[in-house]
Amino acid sequence: MNKSMIKKIISSAIASALMVAPLTAKDVEKAPTNAKDFAQFMVKKHGFTQDYVEQALAKAEKRESILKAMSRPAEGKDWYEYRPIFLTDKRIKQGAEFWAEHQETLARAEEEFQVPAEVIVAIIGVETYYGRIQGTFPVIDAISTLAFHYPKRGKFFASELEQYFVLAREQGWILDHHKGSYAGAMGMGQFIPSSYRHYAVDFDGDNKINLFNNPVDAIGSVANYFHQHKWKLDEPVAEFLPDLDKSIAKKFRIEKLKPKYTVETLTQAGVKLQSGATDKDNVGVYPFKQENSVDNWVGYHNFYVITRYNRSSMYAMAVHQLSQEIKQKYQNMKVTAANKQSESAE
Repeated sequence: MNKSMIKKIISSAIASALMVAPLTAKDVEKAPTNAKDFAQFMVKKHGFTQDYVEQALAKAEKRESILKAMSRPAEGKDWYEYRPIFLTDKRIKQGAEFWAEHQETLARAEEEFQVPAEVIVAIIGVETYYGRIQGTFPVIDAISTLAFHYPKRGKFFASELEQYFVLAREQGWILDHHKGSYAGAMGMGQFIPSSYRHYAVDFDGDNKINLFNNPVDAIGSVANYFHQHKWKLDEPVAEFLPDLDKSIAKKFRIEKLKPKYTVETLTQAGVKLQSGATDKDNVGVYPFKQENSVDNWVGYHNFYVITRYNRSSMYAMAVHQLSQEIKQKYQNMKVTAANKQSESAE
């Protein structure tokens, strides 16, 4: 696979991240899906001047490439095609290096938000290759294109356009300055505007929230996102079941991401789990298609939490597996460094 193709696939994965806005269905319905009504809505609800909103939208460009990209997300692939995009030696190595560079910040985030460092690093690694690939579309172009020209999710993106106008005013941004994914996700963690407003934090204490080129704020914000979605520190994420009976796998398969069975129920059906989870913990079986077979994994509560960042079991598994590889690489790096220091001292 050439570099150009890899970049396109990564961009597709980035854009589908954070599609869960912290807005109610009622809120989403309020935002109009045409420019004229939207401008009037922003005047009435948020006190913007109509000229300001109309001029900003007139400058925003409708981009056919965005509409085309929405029809081919990376999550449309099978697991055996999807996994190699993210589980690469280079991404693992650079994840360990990112951890080493920001170890104090990651340790503080883990302590404050009770989210493990390796998960924070893996999210940033999957989303933007540790900040290197944040998207090339002006955010206002992306969101207005989808709000006004993509009826399938127009209401959702109209609400995000509303949030972007408010966010830009709060942060003192020029509306057409920031760039992101084709779905309007921004910064190292790829937050859509509503998530930026609700979960982003000033983690370095400089009275600014900068997720674009400030890894400290990005680390704290990703950790806060997981904290707010009830990550449970030191509890399992997922467990591979290599010999699971097909009928059992089918019976406990999760179709809509949220685990709805209990450890006790699976145990009574003959499934042997090694994670140490309690009987009442919610779980489910998630299938991952290989080229000529299917891998079955049990996903726990924390697995579901990862899907709150991106509504995809494959995304959650990629993040989980990458986090474990990065953790191992980082630990190996520390051992190697310690051995070298010991040798030099002799």
